[in-house]
Amino acid sequence: MASIFSRIIRGEIPCYKIAENDNYFAFLDINPLRAGHTLVVPKRETDYIFDLEDEYLAGMVVFSKKIAVAIRKAIPCNRIGVAILGLEVPHAHIHLVPMDTMDDINFKNPKLKFSPDEFKETASKISQKVIL
Repeated sequence: MASIFSRIIRGEIPCYKIAENDNYFAFLDINPLRAGHTLVVPKRETDYIFDLEDEYLAGMVVFSKKIAVAIRKAIPCNRIGVAILGLEVPHAHIHLVPMDTMDDINFKNPKLKFSPDEFKETASKISQKVIL
């Protein structure tokens, strides 16, 4: 059975897309820690990130960097935190979280709620800053 992320990539489930290329896809987390919290996933469905081939994983990190640069330009913050957890969805992914303090990337924090219009506005602000 396809992961929820594979279904998002194929357009079967809607998302707030930030950017994509032939190998990777970035979209807003719908249960964010902060506004602009973005997920980067490989288009190739792989459960564990360290099962990806070295070159493919390196490409995912470079793609994530481009997304992080765009987030930082669009969302006021001190830096972009990076987390790789990998237990909540069986599809490799990287969390990019705008942060001002270490507490901003604490996954025990309550998740924020935004309206569809707020998500769309945030996605648009970030995607306009992406340079692939």
